[in-house]
Amino acid sequence: METHVLRVDPGEPDRRLIALAAQALRSGQLVAFPTETVYGLGANALDPEAIERIFEVKGRPATNPVIVHLAQAKQLGQVAVGFDASVQALVSRFWPGPLTLVLPKQPQLPSNLTAGLDTIAVRVPEHRVAQALIHAAGVPIGAPSANRSTRPSATKAEHVLDDLAGRIEYVIDGGPAILGLESTVIDMTTPKPRLLRPGALPLERLRSVLPQLQGTWPAAPGSEDAAPSPGLQGKHYAPQAKLILLEGPRHAVLNYLRERFHQEQAEGRRVGLLLCSDDLADLTELAADRFDLGQRGKLGMAAVSLFDGLRQLDSLGVDLILTRSFGENDLGFAITDRLRRGASDVIRVE
Repeated sequence: METHVLRVDPGEPDRRLIALAAQALRSGQLVAFPTETVYGLGANALDPEAIERIFEVKGRPATNPVIVHLAQAKQLGQVAVGFDASVQALVSRFWPGPLTLVLPKQPQLPSNLTAGLDTIAVRVPEHRVAQALIHAAGVPIGAPSANRSTRPSATKAEHVLDDLAGRIEYVIDGGPAILGLESTVIDMTTPKPRLLRPGALPLERLRSVLPQLQGTWPAAPGSEDAAPSPGLQGKHYAPQAKLILLEGPRHAVLNYLRERFHQEQAEGRRVGLLLCSDDLADLTELAADRFDLGQRGKLGMAAVSLFDGLRQLDSLGVDLILTRSFGENDLGFAITDRLRRGASDVIRVE
């Protein structure tokens, strides 16, 4: 299969190319497209055969549901039922944007879309290309991230092609994703709303509307259980290289990192560093491959470049990637969650 790349201006996408991709979706084909979070792999959410192809080409477990993308908040009733004033308040404040809500589903939706659950994960993306595509398609679009299962998410069209070229019909290249982390997912079907996946919308902002929101490190479901949200698998966002996440005070982490680097190098392994610029500046003596996540105080820079960094270090052929935690506040919570799920080992040092 040939994968066709449609290059568009993210600010003013070509209507002709968007119409071509929309027709492909309506006919059961797969189209990868940019959103403000990451690139999504889209199919007609009402077509169970098209949804099944998403699982096939990604190697995605059938227990992992797919987020449905709508063009407008007023379309929510097409896919969900039973939403209350709290849902309406979140929708009014944060849609379109990087917030996914888990709600009771409309019964006519394909069961493979929701992993057989009676709930649906749904959002309205803000990206102009995504908006244009959903409007033109005229149907809800089911779209997980456009990468092979367990791999780092795709934030550029070239990432999509690295994983899925020859497996899908179209990729809309609208440039790099703006935010670089997947949407935050909130379960609104429980007595108290709970966080299922931290993401590009920090908990602190959500709690301004939903103060009762429960937020802790999300737990992975059992291997045979359907997950209520994407992004909960024990192994997720993982590079090909072994990823080691270090947690603890900065001086202790950097000291351990130096020792670990020399140990790995002595044993003939190639080491990559995925760190912020201030950490890298203190490690100039290490002859390692490096990816700079930007200034540590600017978490948005780290978020938007995280998956690109993992992929670039993989492309250099490193055997091991060393990185450190971003804590649990603001976007740091979501960044650290991705690193934890992608890591082969998490080491606490003091």
